[in-house]
Parts: sequence; C-alpha cells; structure tokens
Amino acid sequence: MNETNALSYRDFRLFWGGQFVSLIGTWMQNTVLPLLAYHLTSQPIYLGIIGFASAVPGLLFTLPAGVLVEKTDKRKVVIYMQGVMMLQAFAMAYLTFSGLVTIWYIVGLSFVLGAASAFELTARQAMLADIVGSKAIPSAIALNSSIFNGARVLGPSLTAPFLLLLHDQAIGWAFFANGVSYLFVLVSLLFMKTRFSIAPESEKRSLVSDFVEGQKFIRSSPVVFLLILIVTIPSFFGFPFGQLMPVFASEVLRGVHDTAAAVDARNSFLITAQGVGALLAAVFLAVFSSLRRKGLFLMIGQLAFAAALIGFSFALDPTIASLLLVIVGWGVVTQLALTNTIIQLSTPDGMRGRVISTYFWAQSAVAPFGSLFIGYLAQQFDTPTAVRVGGIICLLGYVLVHIMKPTIREAVA
Repeated sequence: MNETNALSYRDFRLFWGGQFVSLIGTWMQNTVLPLLAYHLTSQPIYLGIIGFASAVPGLLFTLPAGVLVEKTDKRKVVIYMQGVMMLQAFAMAYLTFSGLVTIWYIVGLSFVLGAASAFELTARQAMLADIVGSKAIPSAIALNSSIFNGARVLGPSLTAPFLLLLHDQAIGWAFFANGVSYLFVLVSLLFMKTRFSIAPESEKRSLVSDFVEGQKFIRSSPVVFLLILIVTIPSFFGFPFGQLMPVFASEVLRGVHDTAAAVDARNSFLITAQGVGALLAAVFLAVFSSLRRKGLFLMIGQLAFAAALIGFSFALDPTIASLLLVIVGWGVVTQLALTNTIIQLSTPDGMRGRVISTYFWAQSAVAPFGSLFIGYLAQQFDTPTAVRVGGIICLLGYVLVHIMKPTIREAVA
C-alpha cells in the first residue's frame, strides 16, 4: 500500500465515490438556484441577499463546529448534516413543482443549507486524516478537490439539457436530482470506517478553553495565521462574483436572437467553463500532491484568479468570457486547495478541527457581507463594474501581502 496515496485506502475510495455523485447534484442545484431567483425578481440585489443567507450561518456556526467535532464522531456529524441537506433539496423541489416558491422561501432554505454546511464541511475536512492518516492528507485534499470540480463541470453540463428539454419543470427536477444524489454519499458513509481517528482527550475541558487553545496555536504559527488572514480578501471581494452569473448570461453577454432557454443554457455553460479550469487545477494538484513549493504555487493561483476576474468583467463575447472563466476557476482551486493543505500539514492532529474551522470561518465571516457588497454595486452601477472592482481589490491585496510577508510564498509544507 502506498501510504501517501489516499486512493490506496478502501474507506477513502468509498467516500470519494459517493461524494462525487452527491456533488454533481449539488452543482445542478447551485446552477439553477440563482436562475430561479432571477426569474422571480429580475433584480441582482436578491442574488446578493441569497448569498448572504447561505453564507451567514458560517459566520455563526463554523467556530463552535470546530470545537464540537473534535468531541464527537466526525463521521456521524457528516451523516446527519448530509441528511439535512438532502431534505433541503427535496423541499426546494416540492416548492418549485407546486408553484409555491417565492424569493423568501429561497432565502430561508438557503440559510438552512448554509447552517448544515457549516458543520458538515468542518467535520468532513477534519475527517480526512481519520480516514487516510496524516501522510496522505495532501493526496486526499487534492483528490477531494478533483471530484468537487469534476462535479462542477458535470453538474452544470447536465443541467443544460434539463433547461432546454424540460422547460418550466427543469428547475424542479434539478432540485429533485440533487436530493436523490445525497443517498449515494450517505450509503458510502454508513459502510466506511475512520481507522486513523484519535479518541478525544479524557480530560474534560470547557468548549471555551478548547477554543482558546486553538486560537493560541494559530497566533503562534505565522504561516497558518497569515493564510487564514489572506483568504478573507477574495472571500469578500472576489468569490461572490459567481452569484451574478445569471446577469452576465442574460444581459452582459446577450445575443441577438436569445430565447429564455438559450440564456439559461449560456448560464450553465459559463459555470461549466469555470469548473473546467477548477478541474484542471485539482487534477494537477492530485498528480503532484508532493510538490515542495506549495507557497509559490499558491501565490501564482491567487494572482491568476484576480487578473482573470478583471479581464472577465470587460468581456463582451461569450467565448472570451468562458476562456477567462477557465483561468478564474483554476486560480480559485489552486489557492484554496493549497491553503487548506499547508494549514492541515502545519497543524497537530488533536487540533485540526479547531484550526480548520477557523480557516473556514475566516471565509464565512466576510462572505455574507461580500455577497451584499457585490450585489449592491451591481444594483447601483452595473454588474461588470461590481466584478471589476472586486477583482482589482483582490489583485492589490495579494500583491501587498506577498510584498510585506514573503513567508507565505516560501512555505513548503
């Protein structure tokens, strides 16, 4: 057995396969949800409100989740939260099929999904070491990223035929397909084991003292602290651009003879293009999971993301826009996957849940307000300007941080 290759472990293969099917459904829902909201309102600000509703639970729950998952069975946490997410998808399908759906139902159910995701994501990331051990963590993170982004290509691609062939019923069927897809990951979780899990310390301590201990470790580790700090820049100014994709598809990149189905299919195509770039990055990182200059590649990913995002804001041709989105997707995954890897390899096993939850909280804490900020700019000015401003701020922030703190790009963990 190759101890550094996560696929050598039977339990990881089970989870990896089930998660892949589930993620395809997730990306189908991610594709049609903004479309449904935009069809109901025709106002970009509501896309920002939905982004806020789905992201704000991360601000509220991610930090306590990091402490709690270290005191319980992480696998069970993932099972329970995946079940909640499945029910959310079926609820969206029912509301859409019945014609009862409103923008405020979407906002409320987005909050439910965000709350479940805050616990599930923290537990799932901390669980990787329990499945494959610390030696295979880089491989496991890269492989997880590859299926996430493979689904990011397949999900929107499968959604396009739904939209073109099923017309008014397409969005409801996409939600239903997502609900069914959760069954695959739930079955895989029931059959897998966490053979490398470490029993919680017998000493009973309060949640507050455990949390404080985790924060002390982060402050004492310059690389971990800086990585957590820098991720807030794109989380506020850059990543929320994706929620405005329906506006690009229907207005910015509008064709002369557009139909509603053609616009929806273009939206799916743009999301697919970003997914292609993300998949390329994930596959590269999976193949070269042992690369040493992780910090340098992290910086390249950050700069590529910001530059391509600025270019995308100027694009008026769908082909050029799609090519730029490939680079955007590559940059997003390169920076996030390498940040996650460096943090996990720099953190002791008994503290991983608390440190990873702080990293995800750093994204979650600013993401809701970033969604509102980008949505507000798009409403007050126009959508390309909103994305352009975010990309320029990201680029300036990255350059400033790397000039002042070269420690990051020198990281080799």
